[in-house]
Amino acid sequence: MVYAVVGGAALLAIATVVSVLGPMLALDLYTPAVAAWWTVFTAVAVQGVPFLLLGTVVSAAIGAFVPERVFTKLLPRNQALAVPIAGAAGVVLPGCECASVPVASSLMRRGVAPAAALAFLLSAPAINPVVLVATSIAFPGQPKMVLGRLIASLATAVVMGWLWARFGREEWLRLPKRTHTAASSPTGVKAFVAGLQHDFLHAGGFLVLGAAAAATFNIAVPRSILDIFTGSSWLSLLLLAFLAVVLCVCSEADAFVAASLSGFSPAAKLAFMVVGPMVDLKLIALQAGTFGRAFAFRFSSATWLVAVVSSTLVGWWLL
Repeated sequence: MVYAVVGGAALLAIATVVSVLGPMLALDLYTPAVAAWWTVFTAVAVQGVPFLLLGTVVSAAIGAFVPERVFTKLLPRNQALAVPIAGAAGVVLPGCECASVPVASSLMRRGVAPAAALAFLLSAPAINPVVLVATSIAFPGQPKMVLGRLIASLATAVVMGWLWARFGREEWLRLPKRTHTAASSPTGVKAFVAGLQHDFLHAGGFLVLGAAAAATFNIAVPRSILDIFTGSSWLSLLLLAFLAVVLCVCSEADAFVAASLSGFSPAAKLAFMVVGPMVDLKLIALQAGTFGRAFAFRFSSATWLVAVVSSTLVGWWLL
């Protein structure tokens, strides 16, 4: 009853504000700026939703029907060899970044080396087939952009896995205990439906927010300010690498957001697409809740730096 009263009061307040301010705001809906904002927002959202749905369907199917022991059998015990294999597995085992953290946690609890599990955590949402196809459609006639994203993302995942194998400490990594037994866990079709519903609704909200943020960025930020960054390849790359952390766009749709950021160099757009699936605010929060704040701070900071360096080198070499 408390929730009903509070929710009803909030809805009543919102309805009152809308009824009072709505007519005044409606007068501004037909300005060129608002029309341009709506065009960019619609283009990003409509193009990204099909790939988001496809990615969450594949991710939910893997979580529901592929036994986790398959991963432990395929990976060698040597961490130096397991890391690149786990990173390359992201090409054939797609998954949304929203599910990458719990999957990596589950793999560690099943005996997979943390370095290999972390490499898979970074690579799966960044280089899976759905993401690469979406990138090719967002950047038509630019196959080098797709190849650059694949190389830079895979290199970042492998380097971070090797860095953790060399310098990582067990006290930095906090693995959660199981809160339920296998008998009480949903399996089969029920697990598939539950995973699909959770991932799509969760990631879809971030897609909408990212599309709105990208449209606002394109319309609201004065061109004179953008010229300060777009005039310098280094500043533009760092700016988009920072925006990738803040915008929290799903990896299945971030290519469309990057393509809409006109005026920036290809290397800067590449950095946006490499950093986003590996380091953003929602992933930092998920990592902090799953592995601890100490791990999330160290791992996210190092991943951002490695991703920026990798994007810079690949962009200079390929783009």
